[in-house]
Amino acid sequence: MEKKITDIGGTWPLANGVQIPYLGLGVWQADEGAEVVQAVKWALEAGYRHIDTAAVYKNEAGVGQAIRESGVPREEVFVTSKVWNTEQGYDSTLRAFDESMRLLELDVLDLYLIHWPVPGKFRDTWRALEKLYADGRVRAIGVSNFLQHHLEELLPVAKVKPMVNQLEFHPWLVQPELQAYCRQHDIQYQAWSPLMQGKVFEQDVVNELAAKYGKSPAQVLVRWDLQRGVVTIPKSVKQNHIISNADVFDFELSADELAYIDSLDRHQRLGPDPDVFPK
Repeated sequence: MEKKITDIGGTWPLANGVQIPYLGLGVWQADEGAEVVQAVKWALEAGYRHIDTAAVYKNEAGVGQAIRESGVPREEVFVTSKVWNTEQGYDSTLRAFDESMRLLELDVLDLYLIHWPVPGKFRDTWRALEKLYADGRVRAIGVSNFLQHHLEELLPVAKVKPMVNQLEFHPWLVQPELQAYCRQHDIQYQAWSPLMQGKVFEQDVVNELAAKYGKSPAQVLVRWDLQRGVVTIPKSVKQNHIISNADVFDFELSADELAYIDSLDRHQRLGPDPDVFPK
């Protein structure tokens, strides 16, 4: 079933019915303090309602500050954070969550993810997320960078299935089989690094489509993500880029154009391999 795309404030339902805004701001590499505070405020002013951070980004306090100072009601902002690899395990994940909430100064988190599938630990980490979910401290739980074999190890022991899988996703790394597996299990696919760490501007196909529609290559890729049913969190700390990345609701790519971008797939990562990742 095709997912409806309306405007910057649009949402899609997760498996438990929680609505996730399908476009958000990623704050990886945004410096704690003034830089991340300003970026998040600009995003919220522009109409974004989804902010994605993580413990390892070291900017959760700034994200929380920006939300409080923005004037946007807390219940309108969907906030994601993630437990880092060194904190995985049952008790340590619960402590890590408490620390993230202290920094964010939030009572309830909208989405909490396992950042990477640490072997021998991610099942215990998942049990901790299930407890946080059962206790009402987080509205939805999920994973990040989990390949199919990681999900196949987790799902049989999970009392609650992951609602989101956040992955590197762009025209060089489409992973259609993993997308299909996630759809089969009602796990929402979400993109990090959707703009290919700037390499989007080197793609002739994308540049051609940008010229056709009077859009930037970045806007074409954000639109491709959304039409593929992928929640997308482009990152930027520049106001013009934050606004531009969300200006994608006045054009639509054709089925042939979507397939054309899909055909750029090289199975090539720009970030770490989930089987060999940062410790």
